[in-house]
Amino acid sequence: MDQIAAMRVFARVVEAGTFTRAADLLQLPKPSVTKLVQQLESHLRVKLLQRTTRRVTVTPEGAAYYERTSRVLAEIDDIEADLTNAQTSPRGRLRVDIGSSLANRILIPRLPAFHARYPGILLELGVSDRSVHLIGEGVDCVLRGGVLSDPSLVARRVAQMPYMTCATPDYLKRHGTPETPADLLDGHQVVSYFSSRTGRHVPPCYERGDERIEINGQTVLAVNESTAHLTAVLTGLGVAQTFAFMAQPHVESGALVELLADWEPPPLPVSVAYPSSRHPSAKLRAFVDWTVEVLAPLGRRR
Repeated sequence: MDQIAAMRVFARVVEAGTFTRAADLLQLPKPSVTKLVQQLESHLRVKLLQRTTRRVTVTPEGAAYYERTSRVLAEIDDIEADLTNAQTSPRGRLRVDIGSSLANRILIPRLPAFHARYPGILLELGVSDRSVHLIGEGVDCVLRGGVLSDPSLVARRVAQMPYMTCATPDYLKRHGTPETPADLLDGHQVVSYFSSRTGRHVPPCYERGDERIEINGQTVLAVNESTAHLTAVLTGLGVAQTFAFMAQPHVESGALVELLADWEPPPLPVSVAYPSSRHPSAKLRAFVDWTVEVLAPLGRRR
């Protein structure tokens, strides 16, 4: 038995929650995964996992073994990275989950430069605005907006995203141009956004000095994905508060008009997060540092 390989397989079964999911993530046949775990249990003479028809649970002994071997495996990865010069030329598969707007408009167009710098990294992007379970789904890190309060994650702030309120010229011809946030409550239609993770509607928020106003106006449409949110505004459905980096090109082309420029909420913080139980690999550190470079311009409106 290759004990290190068996330890890695056992860790992935614990993280994935099932042998089938672990086999998929490891790209191994399920019988091979099962056999390695059985061999490890036989070698240790202890039951590490309780198996049922639907799921796998970790025994107390298995939980203790997982906690200690996770640190050992991370240390092995670091040693191998040093010996293969992976600190300067990191390599391997890196699974990243990212929201649609950041992926399509910022990250993906710049990936040729990333691969030119790090040709040994195979980047797998999961593109969605949904919440993912990093360990269970085999995700190395997520790139998300907002305050990340999950204590099981280590988060690094990488950018700030300002907002912009806008509408099409045709819409403004039909409904007039709002001069203050309160005007949005009088005859205007709002294209609103609701979180795909919580289902909570996020009303447009405006600040100027010590004033802060939330607008719960007449919603004509609510969308839970940021790219679709902008598309709805471009059709002339109503007024929306969206990210400035998404709206600015359409303002410059004349397709949208910026509104209420002197009323702005604080920008949305953007962070890269990864499980606190895992030591960040060279490839993850390389991706995070590159992401900081790429997203830094988001904080500049023009």
